[in-house]
Amino acid sequence: MTAPLISIRNLCVDYITDAGDVRACNNVSFDLAPGEVFGLAGESGCGKSTVAFSLMRLHKPPAFITGGQVIFNGEDILQYSDQRMQSFRWSEMSMVFQSAMNALNPVLTMEEQFCDVIMRHTDMTREHARRRAEGLLEIVDIHPSRLTDYPHQFSGGMRQRLVIAIALALNPKMIIMDEPTTALDVVVQREILQKIYALKEEFGFSILFITHDLSLMVEFSDRIGIMYSGELIEIAPSKQILESPYHPYTKGLGSSFPPLTGPKTKLTGIPGNPLNLLDIPQGCRFQARCDRVHEACTRVPTTLRQIEPSRFSNCHLYGEPIAHTKL
Repeated sequence: MTAPLISIRNLCVDYITDAGDVRACNNVSFDLAPGEVFGLAGESGCGKSTVAFSLMRLHKPPAFITGGQVIFNGEDILQYSDQRMQSFRWSEMSMVFQSAMNALNPVLTMEEQFCDVIMRHTDMTREHARRRAEGLLEIVDIHPSRLTDYPHQFSGGMRQRLVIAIALALNPKMIIMDEPTTALDVVVQREILQKIYALKEEFGFSILFITHDLSLMVEFSDRIGIMYSGELIEIAPSKQILESPYHPYTKGLGSSFPPLTGPKTKLTGIPGNPLNLLDIPQGCRFQARCDRVHEACTRVPTTLRQIEPSRFSNCHLYGEPIAHTKL
């Protein structure tokens, strides 16, 4: 079996607030193999973006990484100095941020923005950085002559491709894509995802793909992890997690959007509201909304359990807790 590019183990992130400490990411663990697309899905506020920012160590107070390891190529990046982390970002791991179209500086040309990233992390001259930027534009199907344009002179889909090109600037081994198709219509969304996949096949980087759109993720990802209230509750190959989910929350997500074929059926949402992270119950975090809750769910904390060789769930209905299994 191929060694993972990155292994996240028992990652914990807390937000320190006046009302109390909020554990937004609780013992999250998963692996990402070279060239793999791993999807991270869940409703708003479940901790997806918190995980992403933790891998890049971009959190600022009141957020703090309070536990766990992030092993990248055999080294724990949580132990890196700030200087080492500065060189690690973009060269080893880069990120396409949520609302990426608004991440571009409106008062700088694209040449200035590309050259800033490239020259900050390499010893390239301005001329070499410009040539690299022109090549990156061609990679994402934008004419190099547009390099002197400002962000507002590009369409939404083109700006999205520009942000992806910046993420590719230093040939990273892994790219985090946090809601990369937000605010795009479905036609442009499809074009962007096709371009991302083609670039992944060409350059071989891994992708952590984050979205709340489970149907979109199933089409794009190799494996999917489902998050709920700061915990990773299920991991499975993408097709299986939609066709035969184990966790009741995953089943609820799958039944909340209509099928493209077959008879019309009434959609059923998940009852109740997301958990208040200042008031965590004993036992399973999903117990108040679950239609299969039993006595153990109300008193025994949950942890990931291996159900099948490539499938994991933290539901008490299945399996035994795992220790050092590849996730």
